[in-house]
Amino acid sequence: MTEPSRKGRPVLLGQNQYGKAENRVVRITRDGATHHVKDLNVSVALSGDMEEVHLSGSNANVLPTDTTKNTVYAFAKEHGIESAERFGIHLARHFVTGQEPIKRARIRIEEYAWERIEVPDAESRDSGADESRASGADEPRHSFVRKGQETRVTQITYDGDAWEVVSGLKDLVVMNTTDSEFWGFVKDRYTTLPEAHDRILATQVSGRWRFGWTDGEQPMPAWDTSYEQVRKHMLQAFADTYSLSLQQTLYEMGARIIEHRDEIDEVRFSLPNKHHFLVDLTPFGLENDNEVYFAADRPYGLIEATVLRDGCEPRIPVDLTNL
Repeated sequence: MTEPSRKGRPVLLGQNQYGKAENRVVRITRDGATHHVKDLNVSVALSGDMEEVHLSGSNANVLPTDTTKNTVYAFAKEHGIESAERFGIHLARHFVTGQEPIKRARIRIEEYAWERIEVPDAESRDSGADESRASGADEPRHSFVRKGQETRVTQITYDGDAWEVVSGLKDLVVMNTTDSEFWGFVKDRYTTLPEAHDRILATQVSGRWRFGWTDGEQPMPAWDTSYEQVRKHMLQAFADTYSLSLQQTLYEMGARIIEHRDEIDEVRFSLPNKHHFLVDLTPFGLENDNEVYFAADRPYGLIEATVLRDGCEPRIPVDLTNL
């Protein structure tokens, strides 16, 4: 914190940062007739020697937020976007090393995935190929549909010496229709929930994982491959675990990632339990044999925990809304 101002006011300036939030950038890479899309939402936060702009209004150490916006777009052209993590690393290094007053940069990125629209190739078409070609149907490699499963996220922090990369995802909805139980729990006078020995287990996954890579001189992880593999192991653990509680499933998801991905030191999940309740069909003379459910969106149980590699300290914030 800075010392009290020259006017003797009993006030201190605490932590501060500034930047440009939610810069939407879409980068198209043209590989002949085949195009590739990277669609990012980039937020930049810078901190350092910024006392005077708060205390006296002097902008002498201030890089305009409009400049940070322009840098995002210029870097998309100059460096391309191989992965969200690498793009964020380029930006963080640029801001910290390029402006002496800036001591720390935090780059947050959301990535929105697109998948290619598949259409028949020219060889598989019938005699109506000429008509299809005229409509552009024989050029499928630049047509995409937005994926709706989840949003990929990453946060890159750099202070001039060490890096911290925390990646993850949000809004990935998963469900097991069996192999889940919940019984043997504490009961008191307000407990009405019946024990369940066969239930639906569903959640909307919000997860973050921290990489052990902190030294820019060391080889970087293969960011995209890592994301795909972490997601795969997370989903496999969800599917493979015979669950007696969502807490148990969460732990197995994190443990599977730690055990299979050496580049990951810490995983944190926030899992809302998307409750499904059996509908009482007896008034209609019908038996409900685990077939018809009411899906309740609220209130919901919220299960959160961190899973760590042995010997590592937790650094991912407990509240993922702050990341």
